[in-house]
Amino acid sequence: MKLTITLLTFCLLLTFSAFAQNSYSIKGSVADTTSNAKLANTTVSVLNEKDSTLVKFTRVNTSGAFSIGNLRKGKFILLVTYPDYADYVERFSLDSAKNTHDFGRLSMLLKAKLLADVIIKGTRAAIKIKGDTTEFDPRAFKIQPNATVEDLLKQLPGIQVDKDGKITAQGQTVPKVLVDGEEFFGDDPTLVTKNLRADMVDKVQLYDKKSDQATFTGIDDGEKTKTINIQLKADKKNGYFGKLEGGAGSDGYYQGTGLFNRFKAKSKFSAYGIVGNNGKVGLGWDDSQKLGTMGANVEFGDDGGMMFFMSGGGDDGLDSFGGQYYGQGIPLARTGGVHYDTKLNKDNTTLNFNYKIGSLTVDGTENTLSQNNTPQGSLNSASDKTYHNYIFRQKVDGMINIKLDTTQTLKIMFDATLKHGQSRSNYDYLSQYESGAKVNSNTRDVINNTDGKVFDVSAFYTKKFKKKGRTFSLSVAENINQANSHGFLKYNQDFYDAAGAVDSTALTDQKKTSTTQSSVLTTNATYTEPITKSFSVIANYAFKTSHGTSNQESFDQSAPGNYDVPVAAYSSDYRLNEISNQVGAIFNLKSKKTTFNFGTRVSSVNFDQLNQVTDLPFKRTFINWAPQAYFQYKIGKQESVNLNYNGTSAQPSLNQIQPVADNNNPNNFVVGNPDLTPSFRNRFSLSYFSYKVIKGESFNIFGNYSFTSNPIISDVTTDFATDKSVTHYVNLSNKTPFNFNVNTYYDKKIEKLDINAGLNVSANGSTSYSLSNGALNQTTYNTYSGRLRLSKYKEKKYDVSISAGPSYTFSKSSLLTNINNNGRGFNADGNVNFYLPGKFQIGSDVNYDFTAKTQTFNNDLKKTLLNASIVKTFFKNDDLKLALTGNDLLNQNVGFSRSVNGNYLQQNSYTTIKRYFMFTVTWNFNSMNALSTKK
Repeated sequence: MKLTITLLTFCLLLTFSAFAQNSYSIKGSVADTTSNAKLANTTVSVLNEKDSTLVKFTRVNTSGAFSIGNLRKGKFILLVTYPDYADYVERFSLDSAKNTHDFGRLSMLLKAKLLADVIIKGTRAAIKIKGDTTEFDPRAFKIQPNATVEDLLKQLPGIQVDKDGKITAQGQTVPKVLVDGEEFFGDDPTLVTKNLRADMVDKVQLYDKKSDQATFTGIDDGEKTKTINIQLKADKKNGYFGKLEGGAGSDGYYQGTGLFNRFKAKSKFSAYGIVGNNGKVGLGWDDSQKLGTMGANVEFGDDGGMMFFMSGGGDDGLDSFGGQYYGQGIPLARTGGVHYDTKLNKDNTTLNFNYKIGSLTVDGTENTLSQNNTPQGSLNSASDKTYHNYIFRQKVDGMINIKLDTTQTLKIMFDATLKHGQSRSNYDYLSQYESGAKVNSNTRDVINNTDGKVFDVSAFYTKKFKKKGRTFSLSVAENINQANSHGFLKYNQDFYDAAGAVDSTALTDQKKTSTTQSSVLTTNATYTEPITKSFSVIANYAFKTSHGTSNQESFDQSAPGNYDVPVAAYSSDYRLNEISNQVGAIFNLKSKKTTFNFGTRVSSVNFDQLNQVTDLPFKRTFINWAPQAYFQYKIGKQESVNLNYNGTSAQPSLNQIQPVADNNNPNNFVVGNPDLTPSFRNRFSLSYFSYKVIKGESFNIFGNYSFTSNPIISDVTTDFATDKSVTHYVNLSNKTPFNFNVNTYYDKKIEKLDINAGLNVSANGSTSYSLSNGALNQTTYNTYSGRLRLSKYKEKKYDVSISAGPSYTFSKSSLLTNINNNGRGFNADGNVNFYLPGKFQIGSDVNYDFTAKTQTFNNDLKKTLLNASIVKTFFKNDDLKLALTGNDLLNQNVGFSRSVNGNYLQQNSYTTIKRYFMFTVTWNFNSMNALSTKK
């Protein structure tokens, strides 16, 4: 009886407890602010405050009321949404003291009535999730007059923009920024972010852009690009705007920029021009590559075939300038461009054209200290280099996208480039034993002039059939590349005996010419067939044919200044032909939350090279396999896990099998190995992505691991007495090199402090092998780093950000067990801007970089770069701006870098732009008119 009473009492307590836990509820009503209309069917959601996950939701009834019961106690967020109305957000709590929350009447405001204010309680901006797209409403953010899109992006949750304009969104770099879904100036995102005004923007959309093939078929191939789309307001598509900027500084530094944009309904015209010698070679990050890359390499066999590099600079062994500027040397940049795009034929035809022209000159010096460790001992060398590099490039590119009908599209793209480059380099080199005794020294002068032409054209045709998921696509691409170069190589090399006296001398004075041409035609046909609603197959066939010639000649002098004596050892004349056929099949399984595809491609490649000097052919036929697998699980709209695998065959390059003899570096020569066999690389990658919209919290993990079977490694034989090295390549059958990297990103808005915080932790490493004078060397290299980021913005008062973190590198060589080159480092940067009365602004940014000494390099390397500015704006919209800036106020900008490659250690120091002051005047002009409502 006692047991029965006890059990009954316990059950009653459980029932009461369960009733108490579910007795919490909310209620209220929803109406239009202006008309007081009852907004029936409005969605009312209750979210967990902690992680923004959905607890419960309901819809408003016909009388405008709502209620949600059976809630638990805790902290929540109320989210009310209705089409064409601004979202309503409010935080609330339920506890034992307050188990019911009455919101009363909630007033919703039409977006059309929404001007400067947003009906959102708290500090959160209007953010919407539409499928895989995160959409931001710029009207929820306050921006300064004449602010750019870049200024707007800096305020959006989960998006960071660094001082160079590089954009990171939800932990990933954003390489593409579109305007109304179209490319603007091609592949340069900063021409959007730094060129367009923030007050023109209607929406900012962030999403992962799929490849053209995946977008067309609807079958995810795992190829995605983090993309931002800037959607303009309808009344900001007529008129013009831009700016003019000029600056003069101390020590002869200057800069000038002009921007002009003309919008008219569905057409856009833009132009820009830049000139300066203060390091600004473009409008933002990575612009140096877009200014004039000289490489433009065409790689034979990108499907795993033989690789012969037809370099735009002429692969003659002489120095050539690639057109990049990474802070080394003093640059002089002149660049400009125009852009035009429009839509025709009832928006069924889109045209997009760009023209760019630019030149870049870089002058500087470089010092290189290196240590080559062999089983016989160490050889130390020092090299001083003075250089003058110049490149000029013109490029035109375009795209025509035609919607033929509701089932067919045709996309045509083209680009053509003309370029000319000059390079002059002078070297002084000395190598010594550990004891300090001289081994050899040389002085070397290299002059090279290059000319190149590149033309690319491609077409992509797509067709959808009546059966959903059944598609056909065909792509055809042609690349034509021509390059010519001519130059001179002069060097004087001395060798020393044990007593330190000159034992012998080698002299070289040669003229070198190079002419290369290549033509590559690639076609690919793809057919998709849905077997069931969730299972489909993708079949493809690709054909590629390549034709090329490469003629390189060296000449000695028959008389001073008369270079007419051929040097056969450093001359060649090759004809190259390659034909490849590829077939593949990918099977795709897709459900509501998962995507899984797997398959393989197989290529048959026939390679034919003829040495037209000796009439000796080199032929090779091989089969390449490329298996792949991809898996994605979507935990939620903004949370997913991705796994990826790729396997690729890697054929030895021609430089490894049959290199062209090169005497540009008298201390290093390469010989071929025709017996090399292919290696095979397996690569696995994993990523996890989570983004909580209301909390502005993101967490990402990216990692990959790869290993190579039958790797091709370098076998270097060094003559210890002369410091001359000969390199050839061999397969290593009993070792497996590998590498890995892991990166984690966490970003969150700290509401109470109104601070954006982020943490990045990363690790990367590798184990590789090489042969040094017959001894196998295993090199292990691992780096670990962490970084904390904090930022805060107070409209019209201040904005501040800081980022800092340590790193540590472990480096080990099996041939150098007695040398410890482990090293630590630390990097920090920050910036602050204050908005003062009288339209004044003062700001500063700083970067601190520290690399600790190692056993090989016995000195710490550190520098603090401090910049500052004071700005005064004029007129109502701050159209006129005067600025005084100071660059590198502490005068510590000394360029340096360190690297470890097997048993080869190296440290570089180089010329950089140091302290200067500049006065700048900027005028922004604007005349944007509303679109006419007349039809």
